[in-house]
Amino acid sequence: MSHEIQILPSLLAADFTRLGEEIAKVEAGGASILHFDVMDGRFVPSISMGLPVLEAVRRITTCQIDVHLMIVEPERYVEAFRAAGADSISVHQEASPHLHRTLSLIQSSGAKAGVVLNPATPVHTLDDVLGLADFVLVMSVNPGYGGQKFIPGALHKVRQLDQIRRQRNLSYVIEIDGGVDQTNVAEISEAGCDWFVAGTSVFRSESPATTVRELHALADSGRQLLA
Repeated sequence: MSHEIQILPSLLAADFTRLGEEIAKVEAGGASILHFDVMDGRFVPSISMGLPVLEAVRRITTCQIDVHLMIVEPERYVEAFRAAGADSISVHQEASPHLHRTLSLIQSSGAKAGVVLNPATPVHTLDDVLGLADFVLVMSVNPGYGGQKFIPGALHKVRQLDQIRRQRNLSYVIEIDGGVDQTNVAEISEAGCDWFVAGTSVFRSESPATTVRELHALADSGRQLLA
């Protein structure tokens, strides 16, 4: 089962001095979901946005907000991020020893629950939660920094997840994050991906609105090849 294709502009790559304007640009390009990276300086080397920024973003957009928690002990913060405006929340398999409980907590808060895999983490580690998760996020770069190059091995994971989804008649969304641009989005879509996080390729382009439309059209072309 595949889902509607979505391009998720990653706010980490936006100009924070003009965040409202940046969001308006990608909305004009048809984006309906924004990706919001939370880094704690422990699970990943960097520190990024937190609750006050999420609250501010929530006030200025009607887009869904997809919050990616790259933090240790994510279960401690689920309810706070949901209250601040998150529509979907994803946690790392590597950071969540009680993964079933954490995904259930996210869903009980009213948000969609996602689980994230780092590049070195195999898909089979999710066997027992794929029936619970609303979406699976495949990292196609090592988390912690924007602007990295796409790791080709991520395509194999997307194909695996799509195959499992079909075999087990599951309905989770497949999302990818890292190095997504016009050169690879069609191939990623053909592998079975539904949601495409794009940061640098969108916000550092001359026209973020045009880039969102281009990425969506290319992903659509890849989906047709998959069909």
